[in-house]
Amino acid sequence: MKLDRTDIKILHILQQNGRMTNVELAEVVNLSPSPCLMRVKKLQSEGYIEGYTAQINVAKLGQALLVFTEVTLKNHRQTDFARFLAAIEKVEQLIECHVISGGYDYLLKFVTTGIGEYQEIMERLIELDVGIDKYFSYVVLKSPIRRAQLPLTKLFQP
Repeated sequence: MKLDRTDIKILHILQQNGRMTNVELAEVVNLSPSPCLMRVKKLQSEGYIEGYTAQINVAKLGQALLVFTEVTLKNHRQTDFARFLAAIEKVEQLIECHVISGGYDYLLKFVTTGIGEYQEIMERLIELDVGIDKYFSYVVLKSPIRRAQLPLTKLFQP
């Protein structure tokens, strides 16, 4: 599926407000409701829209600790990567995992109730012997800029 400016605009608007009605969306992107809905359904079926979620203000719920972790594996065979990924997929507190180029293999993002819970997770992973050679932890003190939306209209201009 080749996206045009209207498709990009639909994606851009929906990531800002996924609860917007189709009629409201159609008005913003200058379409009538029926063609707008058809485009949204097509974007969903083609996998451009993966789902709709609520953005939760964790600070309102209570204290939480955000930690970024660099992980280097002992070995770099496909089976080593697969074993590591299988283990970390089971950790609910892990909210992001990125394969990174450079001095380490993975950049992980955890949200925990505190440093004790984070350390328990890392100790459990070490005990499971999932191939971790070393890891470095970076506790987030403050997040002055956090964006959930991608700059779609800047990145993709068909």
